Amino acid sequence: MLNFIRKTLISRDRDLTAQATSREEKTRIAASVILLEAAHVDNECTDEELDHVIQTLRSDFKLSQEHAEELVELAHNERKNAVDLFEFTNHINNEFSKEEKRAVLKAVWRIIHIDGQLEKHEDHFARKLTHLLRLSPADMIAAKLQARQEIQ
Repeated sequence: MLNFIRKTLISRDRDLTAQATSREEKTRIAASVILLEAAHVDNECTDEELDHVIQTLRSDFKLSQEHAEELVELAHNERKNAVDLFEFTNHINNEFSKEEKRAVLKAVWRIIHIDGQLEKHEDHFARKLTHLLRLSPADMIAAKLQARQEIQ
């Protein structure tokens, strides 16, 4: 009987650990999809934008270069199969604090500004993302200005 209880508890602990890891990876993928969408919103994803996505993932999630590249590959597939961004922003809304969501928005603005041009599609995307992440217009403007300063 004691062995049964131990096995049950150990099994449950492993399941919880696996769920946490899976949940963390889903969160990383969701953030990656959003960053990739920002890079592709003007119908052109430059090497510089892709490098910036990878560097953002490495610094924000403390990932190795290899893991960040694998994450981008997974995110490409998820993005290609997605109907819209809601599933990804919804996951981020459930997992991230307001500050973390602001950091995602700022990273999006850095990607948008990396080429030195702001196109109307990019601005529209950032506004839509602000709404989907349940952030205020003031949060969006602050993220935009901070990103612009960091890029210059």
